[in-house]
Amino acid sequence: MKALLTGTAVSILALTGAAQAASHSTSACLITKTDTNPFFVKMKEGATAKAEELGIELKTFAGRVDGDHETQVQAIETCILDGASGILITASDTSSIVSAVSQARDAGILVIALDTPLDPIDAADMTFATDNYQAGLLIGQWARATLGDDAESAKIATLDLNVSQPTVDVLRNQGFLDGFGIDLNDPNVIGDEDDPRIVGSDVTDGNEEGGRRAMENLLAQDPDINVVHTINEPAAAGAYEALKAIGREGDVLIVSVDGGCPGVQNVADGVIGATSQQYPLRMAALGIEAIAQFAKDGSVPEATEGKEFFDTGVALVTDAPVDGVESISVEEGTDLCWG
Repeated sequence: MKALLTGTAVSILALTGAAQAASHSTSACLITKTDTNPFFVKMKEGATAKAEELGIELKTFAGRVDGDHETQVQAIETCILDGASGILITASDTSSIVSAVSQARDAGILVIALDTPLDPIDAADMTFATDNYQAGLLIGQWARATLGDDAESAKIATLDLNVSQPTVDVLRNQGFLDGFGIDLNDPNVIGDEDDPRIVGSDVTDGNEEGGRRAMENLLAQDPDINVVHTINEPAAAGAYEALKAIGREGDVLIVSVDGGCPGVQNVADGVIGATSQQYPLRMAALGIEAIAQFAKDGSVPEATEGKEFFDTGVALVTDAPVDGVESISVEEGTDLCWG
């Protein structure tokens, strides 16, 4: 893990340059999907702390629920009217938001997508994100190796985000299936695979209640499901409760993505087998630094070499490591968790 953090630190230094010299007149907006999910709470914390450090006026906005596209559009319009230097956004609808983002960029505002790439990705000036495909790939590889020969007869359920299939949702889902050894059809679409091991998919809105409901729906299709991929750890917690209600919490392998402190604790408690940890505070802090630099000299951040976005890092967290899949322990994940 030290090597990962060191590499990221080098990238940060290359990105930020003289960002410390930001003017007090610089303003920025942070627009998240919700203000209740611990991931976005930590993102807001990172942006707020960095804005205070650099003397940037920060305004924050959030959708009422995950998928609230209209509120995010209204927030962008407000930021344009306010003359913000930059906007950081985690889009609920990655394609429909493009028109509003284009208006912001036409107004001379730097727009950085956080965590969730827009569709197309170059609709924003840059994306600061976890490699969500890699996050899914890691938990898929881990689940397959953990099951061993039984992976060939697995019964898989995927608990995804919402019906609009935002890019973060697709990337995690398709990465997981790829890592598990499922042949993908269109890698930009959830649910078009024809592998008989996949029981089905359902949406969760990224929360515990949605995870419970989706798990119950899929168990009604096949009560013998034994592998569950979830979009995030709140959805995983809900899936676990649905399984516990029928006495199956001990024989179903759940994997997820996020790395929040409650999720890492759920790995320690055996609720989740493994999770891919991402770093929202770092994402948002880097975004504010990029806005400061843009306000100073007009420079736009560059993507990580070989990728279309700036990679803010990911690590697999589990206390049951497998050969061939790099991971960190729950203890290490706890030191790095959020929420």
